[in-house]
Amino acid sequence: MRHRWLGGALLLGLILGAPFMCRAQAGPNPFAGDTQAVDEGRKLFAVSCAPCHGRNGEGAQGQTEGVRPPDLTRGIFKAGNRDEDLFGLIAKGVPASGMPSFAQFATDQIWRLAAFVRTLSRSENARTGNPAAGEALFWGRGDCGRCHAVGSKGVNLGPDLTQGGRRRTAQRVKRAIVAPDEEITPGFEVVTIVTRDQKTVSGLERFFDNFSARLIDSSGNERTYLRDEVVSMRREMRSLMPANYGQIFSDAELDDLVAYIMGLRSQGSSQ
Repeated sequence: MRHRWLGGALLLGLILGAPFMCRAQAGPNPFAGDTQAVDEGRKLFAVSCAPCHGRNGEGAQGQTEGVRPPDLTRGIFKAGNRDEDLFGLIAKGVPASGMPSFAQFATDQIWRLAAFVRTLSRSENARTGNPAAGEALFWGRGDCGRCHAVGSKGVNLGPDLTQGGRRRTAQRVKRAIVAPDEEITPGFEVVTIVTRDQKTVSGLERFFDNFSARLIDSSGNERTYLRDEVVSMRREMRSLMPANYGQIFSDAELDDLVAYIMGLRSQGSSQ
């Protein structure tokens, strides 16, 4: 998506009801709530929209210096906005603001993209799970406290979740659970070392260059390796977090986990 984002351009969230919207496609969105369709829409968004709107819809830097495209997570969709309005916006674009038309997409592609964009809105990302059940899963079967801290409880091997509910939308929290490699929190990149005695050690990067590497392994121990002690040192674009929670937990259990994490908002939590 190539935007020129002019100063004073209308934001996406303020023009969903504009009169130029396409009326040919009547709502509601036939793919609303379809997990597979939303995921396909996510992929379209990543290629066509994320360069300007950001991967998670929170706004990326525009081509005009100092201009930031709309944050699609903050109250974008107001009462009365229809699915066909969003369809028309994507299909026709907003030429005056620099947003191009995506009429080259098939109808089903636009609907899938619209279904994903809807999930970005915080107001439409309400928690549906049971926070108490999610808390039991977090500290129990999920064993999430082995890597994450909440207040004074848990371990800071992974990102601290004490304010988890402030930092991400419910959609992003769920994606972080089921697809942890998609968005790695800065400072938590993985480095893998292969030693001369053929031992492989992976951990969170604390320092890495051509001569040495310092990392924290899965047990929380800090290790430092010099180049002459190893066969290879490589930085990997993956998370230490297990990638199989989507198979381990049911959809209802994932909703419970998300509800618990979204409820974590206080830095002073005593959890």
